[in-house]
Amino acid sequence: MSKYRETLSKLEAIGQEHLLRFFADLGEGQQTALLGQIARLDLDAIPRLVDRYVRNPAKFSPPTDVLPVDAYPNDPKSARKQWDKAKYRAAGEALLKAGRVGAFMVAGGQGSRLGYDGPKGCFRAGEVSRRSLFEFFGLGIRRAEMRYGKPVPWYIMTSPQNHESTQAYFTEHRWFGLDPANIMFFQQGVLPSFDMKTGKILLAKPDEVATNPDGHGGSIAALSRSGAIADMKRRGIEHLSYFQVDNPLVRTLDPIFLGLHSSAPDSSGEMSSKMIPKTDPKEKVGVFALVLRDGRRGVDVIEYSDFPAALAEERLPDGTLRFNAGSIAVHILSVAFLEKLASDANFELPYHRAEKKVPYVDLDTGDVVQPTSNNGVKLEKFIFDAIPLCRQSLVMETDRVEEFAPIKNATGVDSAESCAQIQTLRAARWLEAIGVRVPRRMDGTPDCMLEIDPLHGAEPDDLRERVSGLVIKPGERRVI
Repeated sequence: MSKYRETLSKLEAIGQEHLLRFFADLGEGQQTALLGQIARLDLDAIPRLVDRYVRNPAKFSPPTDVLPVDAYPNDPKSARKQWDKAKYRAAGEALLKAGRVGAFMVAGGQGSRLGYDGPKGCFRAGEVSRRSLFEFFGLGIRRAEMRYGKPVPWYIMTSPQNHESTQAYFTEHRWFGLDPANIMFFQQGVLPSFDMKTGKILLAKPDEVATNPDGHGGSIAALSRSGAIADMKRRGIEHLSYFQVDNPLVRTLDPIFLGLHSSAPDSSGEMSSKMIPKTDPKEKVGVFALVLRDGRRGVDVIEYSDFPAALAEERLPDGTLRFNAGSIAVHILSVAFLEKLASDANFELPYHRAEKKVPYVDLDTGDVVQPTSNNGVKLEKFIFDAIPLCRQSLVMETDRVEEFAPIKNATGVDSAESCAQIQTLRAARWLEAIGVRVPRRMDGTPDCMLEIDPLHGAEPDDLRERVSGLVIKPGERRVI
């Protein structure tokens, strides 16, 4: 049992030997699995994490010297800032036609909050078609491949919890018509969950350490560790379109955004972001702002819970919020930027601390306890914390109805129901823009349920020939 003695010695050195409390009572397979799980943890980092984030958490001091970001407005003819949308569309399309763009999706979550047992990406987000979130994105990528004549490699970050089931789902659905050779799955890292009072790592079971995913900020290390960055370089991929699995309206490959990111004069081409105007000062989205760091002012994201309330409430003469740039977790990152960060031995994004109810094993009885109040600390990293590391980073405004309808909750705001309503609003807007009459109720809302097939259109003009002569009846449910 040399492996056991070696592991015990390492744990004793950092005060975490209790993880082997029940080792003698486990079966051989359970013992091997537990030792393997502990070996995959970065034990050398544990004392520092416990000291800094559990026992002595620093109080967050929100920045005070902040300014609104100068985002590229959704209307390129805006009096605030004018820009040439056609020029940047052409630049982005050139990258797609040259095969220089890949897609990167963060898909480690489960559908438990939605009442669904399985990977969140398998959840059915099409109210009419019943297609899954994964299928929405897969068809969007397939359309781009058809339009621009080049493959778009798709990199998908899963979690240990859903890795195998995600791969099985793609196989079962025949990769949504994509070439499986161009789809790469890899797992994000995990961190142990800590007891809030003692800093001890919690046991989920006698043979299992309580862990949690290390957050989408852990994707930078995971891309390098998995060989994904090496694969991108081999394929000549220069830029990654980043999105998360819960928003079926995301434009998986937006040529205008790509063009701005890669060629706008105020972009270093390292990392760019999309925003939507906030509807309320208390809306739960991060806020883009210009923050002064080390004598240099640059783009940063401040979490909604950390943003100073007085600043959040400030309004312009026209009544709009002064700090209205809400983050929708859509970015473009250059492969060179990712490689530079991942190869730097001193690089590390900050951890964010969250107090949670974490089930744990009572070390005296061996029973699993379901806490009724927060007892644990979970740590994770966020990808947006890489933005301040850019030389210059730009933000592009987009329209909420066009690109933001996340499915996060079982009911209410950001649910499957609200997503379906927004999908209908977007489809109605597109159809009316190209001359198709959409029946509406007395309150102006569409009297129908509509859904755009991502394979058929990424913007209204794509549908013009397809919907010629289309008549939509009141109450109709239709996929366009």
